[in-house]
Parts: sequence; structure tokens; C-alpha cells
Amino acid sequence: MNKSLKRMGFVLLMLLLLAPTAQSQLQQTWIKVNVATENSNWTYSCGERVKFKVSVTKNSVPIEQIAISYEVGPEKMAATKKGDEVLKNGTMVIDGGSLSEPGFLRCTVTTEYEGKKYTGMATAGFEPERITPTAELPEDFVSFWQEAKREAAKIPMNPIIKLLPERCTEKANVYEINIQNFRYGSRLYGILAVPKGEGKYPAILHVPGAGIRPYAGDIYRAERDIITLQIGIHGIPVTLDQSVYTTLGNGVLYNYFCSNLDDKNNYYYKRVYLGCVRAIDFLFSLPQFDGNNLAVSGGSQGGALSIVTAALDDRVKGLVSFYPALCDLTGYLHNRAGGWPHMFNGANPNDPKIKRQVETSSYYDVVNFARFVKVPGFYSWGYNDLTCPPTSYYSAYNVITAPKELSLFQETGHWTYPEQWEQAYGFLYRLLGN
Repeated sequence: MNKSLKRMGFVLLMLLLLAPTAQSQLQQTWIKVNVATENSNWTYSCGERVKFKVSVTKNSVPIEQIAISYEVGPEKMAATKKGDEVLKNGTMVIDGGSLSEPGFLRCTVTTEYEGKKYTGMATAGFEPERITPTAELPEDFVSFWQEAKREAAKIPMNPIIKLLPERCTEKANVYEINIQNFRYGSRLYGILAVPKGEGKYPAILHVPGAGIRPYAGDIYRAERDIITLQIGIHGIPVTLDQSVYTTLGNGVLYNYFCSNLDDKNNYYYKRVYLGCVRAIDFLFSLPQFDGNNLAVSGGSQGGALSIVTAALDDRVKGLVSFYPALCDLTGYLHNRAGGWPHMFNGANPNDPKIKRQVETSSYYDVVNFARFVKVPGFYSWGYNDLTCPPTSYYSAYNVITAPKELSLFQETGHWTYPEQWEQAYGFLYRLLGN
């Protein structure tokens, strides 16, 4: 395989790891609505007033006499301030006010140019390191998951490994694998890439972002002498045509993340979380694995699964988590942003059904797994995330007592810069001694 094809495969991997939201990083527009805080780090003390700097540019030059509309308010909540202005010289400053409690205040600016709408935003963080979770820890949280793991461990793994010759390279063999998970007949599928050279190697488990899609596998890392396993979570093969996944996503797997939410023993993510542990069982069964150095990595839903897996399985030596989902799900019931998938946004906390769902969610909320993480972690995100609100993932991050490294790229939303991946893999290489 030539170098250009290998590079193409690496780019595809990065997109698949964070799909579908990675595309937002790649889209550029001729007209840009630029919004930033006056503080270069976008971070303030509670009670301190924030001012948002706004400009609208074409070819990076401010457009004069252009009309804008703006809204300011706590993230994901109703705006507390709105206005319309004409930017005489293409720039202005908006007084956004302040927050008296830790959290995030967002300014969103829109304009129209030649009949097309453009939007920009900036989000100020107010002492985010002091954000505390709303999610409550069930008294039997630890015993619930210990029992779930014990029951799952009784199920034979029964691995099926299929070589994918068309994906193999001079340095790595690539396989589609599936293993029994959670209960008899339930399978977990993934793409395994193994270095061809003799010896023992460290391993990375790649856990997926939300959605239903095929996977390419991390062949690039396998060529760097690391075993990689990229898994799907839905119990279906990961090498099918995209049309199959689209059909499933619009059909039986539509809103899978809310399936059986009123039953803690049958909620969708139970088999998912246990499947991550089963994937580690599989990696430990490989004769090429060094038996010790294993990390887990992912973004969004995958960022959540990284934290969950590290908390559930002490064989994990470290983790990478980009903007984790499923954090502090009950935030909306306390008049602030909650984590993806926003299941309680607008819900009535006194509704008996909602109460049952809240109880179930407490066993799956990433905040409660974060409390039990004991290994080093690399975490990275920005303040402009509309999918996984920063209030939610700070709720989880702040309760982690294990060694942790946070790399902030404040202007990013639900996407990453290449530099974030470079930092993340630098962390993983050091952790794995590679």
C-alpha cells in the first residue's frame, strides 16, 4: 500500500472515530461571523462581567454596515438578552453580563449576506472547575455493576475472527471479529488490527461515537506496533454497506439511547457498557498482547465509554476522552444544561415515568463512573459544544480524583483540531511505552 493510501486511511479513521460530528470541523464559509470573549482564555470568575467581541468578515476583512442579531444566555437555556445591531465598521462589543454561579454563558450572533444565513458564537466559562453534578449516586451502584459483570463473565466469549485481506498491509493484519457479549446469542463486532512482527504489543481499545455506521479500524496505529480494536456497540457486523446502517438508524435502532430507559436491568447501554469489558477480555486473550499495557480512547459517546470502561475494568491503564456524552443527564431537571442525549430536556420531574427514568439513568450516568476512575486520563474539549454541553462534562471531570490532563481548545464545538489528536496520541504513546 502506498503512502498516500495509508494517509487516506488515517484521515478516514479520524472521521469515523468522531462521526457524524467531525464534518463540522471541515466546513468553511466565505462569510464568517467571529465571536470571542475579551479574555483570551474565555474564562471568568463568578460575578465578573463578560464582553463579547463580534466581527463579520468576508475574505477575512470586516464587512461594513452589516446587520446582525444576537442572543446571550446560559448554555442550552432561554436567552436572557437579545438585540439587533448594524455593524458600521464590521465590528462591535456586546456586554453579556455575568453568572453568579459556576457555569457557561453563550453569545450567539447571526447575520444574512446575499440571502444566506451565517452564525457564530462564543461561550464564556465561569469557574467551570467548581461545577458540581446534579446526578445522584445510587447506594447500590457498585454492587449493581459488580453483579452485572459477574453474570456477563459466565457467558462464553466464543470469538469468531475473519481476516480482511483487502485491508491488510505490509506491517499489519486486519480482521473483523465478533464475540459473544452480555447474554447467549448477543454478539459484539469490531475491527482488529495486529502488528505482523514477532513479539508482544500494547493495545488500544477504540470505543465509538453515537450513531450506526461501518468501521475502518485503526491500521495506522497497528503499523506503529500497537494492537488496536475498534468496536461497534449495536451487535451487528461493522463491514456492511452504509445503506444497511441508515435503514437501521431510521428503524429499529432509532433513538436507541432511550430504549428501555425505565428499566435499569434492560436499558440499552447495559449491554454496551458490558460489551466494552468483554472487548478487553478479548484483547487479553490475544497471544500478541503484552498482557499489561492497554488504554481506551473515544470521543462523544466514545468519550463517555472511555470513562465508563476505565471505571469498570481495572485492567485499563489509562484513557483518552474527548467531550464525553451521557454526563449529568439530570441537569435539565435543575434548570441547567444536561448531557447528550438530552433525554430530560423539558421533562416534568414529578411525572412517575420520568422518575423511573431518572432512577435508571443514575446507574448509567458517566458522572457516577467518573467517581471511580483510578487511572491517568487525557481529556479535551471546547466551550462551544452544542451537542455535549461543557456544563455536563465538567460535572464528570471535576469528580475524577485520578491523575488527569485537560487540554482546552475553547472555541471548538463538537469537533477537534489535529493538534488535539496529536496531544492525545502523545499521551497514549507515553502511557503505553511506545
